[in-house]
Amino acid sequence: MGRLSGKVAFITGAARGQGRSHAVRLAEEGADIVVSDICGPVAGNMVLAATPEDLETTAQLVEKTGQRVLSRQVDVRDLGALQNLAADAMSELGRLDVVVANAGVLAWGHAWEIPAEQWQSVIDVNLTGVFYTIQATVPHLIEQRQGGSIVLISSSAGLKGQPFTLHYTAAKHGVVGICRGLANELGEYDIRVNSVHPAGVETAMMDVPGLMEMIADKAETLGPIFMSTLPHPSMGPEDISATVAWLASDDARYLTGAQIPVDFGMCNR
Repeated sequence: MGRLSGKVAFITGAARGQGRSHAVRLAEEGADIVVSDICGPVAGNMVLAATPEDLETTAQLVEKTGQRVLSRQVDVRDLGALQNLAADAMSELGRLDVVVANAGVLAWGHAWEIPAEQWQSVIDVNLTGVFYTIQATVPHLIEQRQGGSIVLISSSAGLKGQPFTLHYTAAKHGVVGICRGLANELGEYDIRVNSVHPAGVETAMMDVPGLMEMIADKAETLGPIFMSTLPHPSMGPEDISATVAWLASDDARYLTGAQIPVDFGMCNR
């Protein structure tokens, strides 16, 4: 019996990377899984887009664990589509217990040169998408009256002033506000809300062209912002999934409104 046996987890941005890893880990812990992803380009996003085949691979990996899976292409900027998916999850899988708001995009540039359209796109996916995910799922958690766990995937950029990604950094700081406010609203229902703040995860988001070079060019003044305490340059998405699984489980049943940095100690400086 896994820590999440008999539960159902709803995960956005699950076609690959962290989202896929979270889906597989929670399935290994015994949960049935609902996965979604836009599976296509987002205007202004500098990360190579996921594909429908990527999402299908995630679903297949979940099925290999022996758990049920509901998979659908959904844009987190589409509240109606998220609501339909949550309703179908209740109908097909019977319940909803864990929500992992993971979908995100990344772009970079000097703050004064970011196009307005790119600013809006990054905010819409990384912040409004989290809000919409909550709006689509929380009513079901409340109606069940059996508690639940909501895990919001932020970033080390949600805890510090990361340069050259002002829209991303603003959105990830906003996720912290959602976490803290929502934890207070949902406490009476025994629904926990926590945020996770990764740094240096080995996914497609680390391959954004030009960003690392821009940072390196400013190393004399900005280098300390990216310095870590532990001697590791990066981590696998499964390292973040371990924290997500803990937060989703009863092992963290008394933790809510917390920001959990999984960042080599970077935000401790």
